[in-house]
Amino acid sequence: MKFITIDKKDWANGIGKSRKTYKLFGPVKDKNGFLIKSLEKDIMPEMDYPDSVMSAKSIIFPQTEKMLCTTLDESQEEHHIMKRVEMDNSPRAILGIRPYDAKAIQIVNLNFDTDDFRDPYWCDALNATTLIGLGINKPGPFDFSTSTGTGPFCEEGLDILMADLDDKYLAKILTDKGKAFMDVCEFEIKADEKESQALFDILRKEAEKNIKSHIDTDKLSEKTILELHDAPFWDDVAFSCINCGTCTFVCPTCWCFDIQDETKQKSSIRFRNWDTCMSSLFTRHATGHNPRATKTQRVRQRFMHKLKYFFDKYDQGIMCVGCGRCVKSCPVNIDIREVCNIMNTYKKQD
Repeated sequence: MKFITIDKKDWANGIGKSRKTYKLFGPVKDKNGFLIKSLEKDIMPEMDYPDSVMSAKSIIFPQTEKMLCTTLDESQEEHHIMKRVEMDNSPRAILGIRPYDAKAIQIVNLNFDTDDFRDPYWCDALNATTLIGLGINKPGPFDFSTSTGTGPFCEEGLDILMADLDDKYLAKILTDKGKAFMDVCEFEIKADEKESQALFDILRKEAEKNIKSHIDTDKLSEKTILELHDAPFWDDVAFSCINCGTCTFVCPTCWCFDIQDETKQKSSIRFRNWDTCMSSLFTRHATGHNPRATKTQRVRQRFMHKLKYFFDKYDQGIMCVGCGRCVKSCPVNIDIREVCNIMNTYKKQD
């Protein structure tokens, strides 16, 4: 494992060199908070940000993306034949991504890159992306990532993990993609491996101590799907929900989408757009029948997917990385931590 020391005075110069090879993304202050945005021209990432409103998932899985296109002009030989839209999958790098957001990308990848099916839009974008994570020295009040198998210094899914040491960064290179990025930046000051790893361990343990929010998932595997599905608490959980879908749009692990065709004059484009299981339209059939017609059914589906269906199918923990965005953003204060603990402790009455 290779460690590099980066003086913050040299940071901007190194990142500037990387722009010749990579399209850069990173945290930028917006009127509504920090967003992971394209770092155009000389814009630098604001690495000391508390957290971003949305995760970095949208860089790989855009909220709206063109998939296929065709012409409706019958004078053209290939009219009405759908062709894949050319995508820009040149090298890109996301700077300062939260470790739990990198883990979330791995979770989403379980859906889009399988033995049976490979989504080329997701896979090609992910392969082109280098993830440069920044450890969280001071976790926020909504962070419960240590309960979900991630944490403030989790390395899973990252190509580089950096630690903020006030006047410098200590970078741990985890993959060949990470090394390639560092080489382009010409950050070359090597740090002692043993001392650097010890420092990372100290920072991780200190950060984990500061996480005060926790959930328990140890009994979820013992319960059957029907036992939880038919539990009586769902009406109470869903009572205040207004089905706005905010939780699904800020969640870094939600992957649901809709596909729509838009036609203008003699051209047609097929788009993929994020969708939300909180909407009544999500499962409504063309016949008008809706298997999840009530908000209780939809709220139950969301939490059952996150905390039970995914858990049982993949045997890789729950479909949540503990970022706390849904808790922070919910206008009616529905809290996945509380719901998880209700599900975990529920006992069916005989």
